Amino acid sequence: MLRIHFTPEDLTRIKVARGPDFLWEITNSVQTLQRGDGESVFGEWRRWARPRLPESRRLLSPLLPAFGYSPDFLTPVSGDRSTLRTAVDTLLGTERPRLRAELSRLGRSRRLPGWTRALAEGDREMLGRLGEALHAYQAQALVPHWHQVCADIDADRARRMQSLMDGGTEELLLGLGPGVRWRPPVLEVDYPVNQQLHLRGRGLLLQPSFFCWPAPTTLADAELSPVLVHPIRHSPDWVTSSAGRSDHDGLGQLLGRTRAALLRATRSGCSTVEAARLLQVTHPAVSQHAKVLRVAGLITTVRTAGRAFHVATAEGRALLAAEHSGRHEPM
Repeated sequence: MLRIHFTPEDLTRIKVARGPDFLWEITNSVQTLQRGDGESVFGEWRRWARPRLPESRRLLSPLLPAFGYSPDFLTPVSGDRSTLRTAVDTLLGTERPRLRAELSRLGRSRRLPGWTRALAEGDREMLGRLGEALHAYQAQALVPHWHQVCADIDADRARRMQSLMDGGTEELLLGLGPGVRWRPPVLEVDYPVNQQLHLRGRGLLLQPSFFCWPAPTTLADAELSPVLVHPIRHSPDWVTSSAGRSDHDGLGQLLGRTRAALLRATRSGCSTVEAARLLQVTHPAVSQHAKVLRVAGLITTVRTAGRAFHVATAEGRALLAAEHSGRHEPM
């Protein structure tokens, strides 16, 4: 059982992440790839992914076992994590004492390959190989489905925000899954080990994760910035849908791919800065595309504290809903 202890101040400092965390998706998917549960959701993806990942799996799987402890340094909570490259750079900058301590802890529960000794000592060549494996894994296993990952996490965030508006913090927390119970001031989460997390005014980040399964998870070190990573609902037949999108992106053909991606990002709202990071374009480019969508009545823009915040209108959401339903109609 995981027990998360809130103070009154913590209840005002709950945040919902705006999108997927690159390294949490990698770590959760590597673990999911090694298991057999969740067949209806991940079975087809496992059969698709396993033949494609000989090298990156060989390096990542020992660090990320299917069950039990995995090192916190693989999912950093500080530094720039807006892109995979900056997130990996943050990971590779982990200090040697922490590498040594966390890998030693992992080694107490299972036999590790010999190369992990060099990693624990901060060997630059070994760290470089780890970074390459993370990038290769993302490209081979996740990039073909990354749009679906973002879309489903975006939809989950919209549901969280609606829960918060309709029922307050209690409904937001209870919506994290059937194994979650709110017994003020403690949030109880079904968990494979007993763990206490005292927030002490630091607040809590709720991080939705496409590949987190079947229950929420958190960092082992309670002194790190608190985060609760939780599963989301998945679109039906998501593997087939995402695999075919590059050839059948009707919304992208209608609006242009960048504008279509921006419209999808505005389903739960995003700022110009966030959209630029997500779409890998400049801020002026986001503003230009947003203007076109705004003139078409698909989004609205609110300016506050010097920031432009873009939200899909009812017409924009209807277009996105039609896109989603169209993917699952029989051919």
